[in-house]
Amino acid sequence: MIYVLLPAYNESVALPLLLDQIRQVEWPNDEPYTVLVVDDGSTDATVPCCRARWEQMPIEIICHGFNRGLGAAMTTGLEHCVSCSGTGDTIVTLDADNTHSPSHIPHMLRNLRKGADIVIASRYVRGGAEIGLTPFRKIMSRGASTMLHVMFPIEGVRDYTCGFRAYTSEILQRGFREYSGRLIEESGFVCMAELLLKLGSIGAKVVEVPLVLRYDRKEGASKMKVARTVSRYLALVTINRARLRPNPSPENEPVNRVR
Repeated sequence: MIYVLLPAYNESVALPLLLDQIRQVEWPNDEPYTVLVVDDGSTDATVPCCRARWEQMPIEIICHGFNRGLGAAMTTGLEHCVSCSGTGDTIVTLDADNTHSPSHIPHMLRNLRKGADIVIASRYVRGGAEIGLTPFRKIMSRGASTMLHVMFPIEGVRDYTCGFRAYTSEILQRGFREYSGRLIEESGFVCMAELLLKLGSIGAKVVEVPLVLRYDRKEGASKMKVARTVSRYLALVTINRARLRPNPSPENEPVNRVR
């Protein structure tokens, strides 16, 4: 089973377009899939537009009573997917604002089946790009990834912040177990970097595939609070520099380490 997790907050315009694209994905080996939308206290028609597609595609909706932030939406969604998943299942996460194209998913799944624990759709590998981002946002995103790469290098990873990823259910199950339910503690956008660092610290094997980020397709203003996000990235480094250490790996088993 493939679980497609979409954390959403006031995405009534973009989400229907994204769901229609997900319906058109050619899933490898016709593997079954389901979409999980975690509505983070939206005040628009996000939930009704999802319900309107119940008869067209497999879709579940979990609603937060108020806006709790991306970290809480990710935790809710990942915990639900992991609780439902079995061996060999996959969880794919992507933004609900239609800036991530679901057409990348089959390529990501093929790489996951080759032995990776996590596949990142990366803007910073050959073939990747960002369209529609302001120069400031490009500098901020690349700067955050560069800082994290220097402080917490994970083999094969250049894009630490993009939320478009595919995970094996096994690596997420292990992450929740190792971190005793505290796998995600950040409430905002920094949670995606935090999640990657923590899974990297337990030996996750990570590979990247190219992503063309289509920010020009985004409807409305960004929900990111820039000053708070920058401060939380700095806090992430400060807080986790000492405590993020890889656990001993099984003898002779190659792992990617966070140093």
